[in-house]
Amino acid sequence: MNCKETEKMIPLFLQDALEGKKLEEFVEHIEQCPECKEELSIQFLVAEGMERLEEGNNFNLQSALSEKLSNANSRIKVHRGLQHTLICLEVAVAVMILVAILIVFKL
Repeated sequence: MNCKETEKMIPLFLQDALEGKKLEEFVEHIEQCPECKEELSIQFLVAEGMERLEEGNNFNLQSALSEKLSNANSRIKVHRGLQHTLICLEVAVAVMILVAILIVFKL
């Protein structure tokens, strides 16, 4: 994923609208690209910070953004785990079908 694609996805990330591979690619890029991370920080401050400040809440931008990225990483791990489980189930079903065919045709 390049910087231009990443910057277009920042609003989706802030709305928790990225899932799966797109979320993973986004977070990987953000963690490796200081310019995009800076842009994410700016947009996060505008989107979240202003709302919290208007409500009179104390707000630590770095902490809140780190928590959001950490939550994204947790979602990525869950997604990977589900993908691995799905692959294992698909293999198991394929083996069961093969065994059933062998039994039916007595091969």
